[in-house]
Amino acid sequence: MIPGPPPAAPSALLKTKTAYFIWFNIYNDFPKAHRYTLGGKIEDYFLGLLENIFISIYLPPETKIPRLILAISKLDGVKFFLQIAWENKCVPNEKYSLLSENLDEIGRMLGGWKKGIENNLQKKTPPNK
Repeated sequence: MIPGPPPAAPSALLKTKTAYFIWFNIYNDFPKAHRYTLGGKIEDYFLGLLENIFISIYLPPETKIPRLILAISKLDGVKFFLQIAWENKCVPNEKYSLLSENLDEIGRMLGGWKKGIENNLQKKTPPNK
């Protein structure tokens, strides 16, 4: 049996890829003293975020939620360590602001995706008697 085409990439994945490209440009200019410590930490969280969103696309609805929760936690890690990098002047204000706006939007998208799946699963579950 020939598998069908993969499902269309959700907007959360596309937005995360865009944010990663912004980060990638920041990372190239990251101070060498912090590139492989703090910068590497942000990079790891970002790649984990992308990976978990990508995997979520292919999972059945019942198993998507734990993976989306993991993606949301990776997003929170990116935001946290990016803020530390900004506070330590490793990231310029305008780039931090641009990336933060994208990350906030990704958070809303992931939260909405998770909530939509939860609502659909609740509709399919018969009420307890």
